[in-house]
Amino acid sequence: MTQQDRRRIAAGLADGLSYREIARRLDRPTSTITREIARNGGPAGYRPQQAHEATIQRARRGTPAPPQAAAPPVATMEQELIEMAVRAGMPRTAARVHHDLMLAPDGRRTAGELRRRLNVSPASVSVAVNYLVQHGYARRERDSRRRRDIYVIDNDAWYRSVLISRRQTLETVRATMAAAESFGLDSPVGQRLAKTASFLERVSLDMIESADRWRPLLT
Repeated sequence: MTQQDRRRIAAGLADGLSYREIARRLDRPTSTITREIARNGGPAGYRPQQAHEATIQRARRGTPAPPQAAAPPVATMEQELIEMAVRAGMPRTAARVHHDLMLAPDGRRTAGELRRRLNVSPASVSVAVNYLVQHGYARRERDSRRRRDIYVIDNDAWYRSVLISRRQTLETVRATMAAAESFGLDSPVGQRLAKTASFLERVSLDMIESADRWRPLLT
């Protein structure tokens, strides 16, 4: 693997790409990318220059890299859940924070706890939590006695995320319908945009009706 490959791996991790997507862009097996990252600091600590130098040193010594212990089943399952969230569009650090909040017995963590558990910077935690709060996956509480924020994921988080998604979809509906009217509802473009707006509006209505119907499952 070249130094340029390693820089592209680091860039992919910074952009929140999955190992599979990074491997596709480098035209290499996913297992190769997984080993490369695991033996050089993991996703949070991967540094392309250090990884390249470490590989050169191993080659000079003529000793292979230490074998990686097989990940326990629970760890493998947790990593797959995070990768699924990333593939669905969630930034990687936000996916890791969300998953760690899910694992908390009371669904609560402070910024310091998240930083230590995930080995990420305070700024990374802040950006990730802002994303989760913005999309309804978590909420922020204030601990007035210790003057700190506590981040919470509760049973209603998924319902809130559906409401926010619906609101965003309706904003798209309004913008699309306005564009349709500007082109003219009798024109081919206007008709296409109007049909799109109608479809999205119906889907959003079905979404909220379904969420309201099944919300008791969360209580």
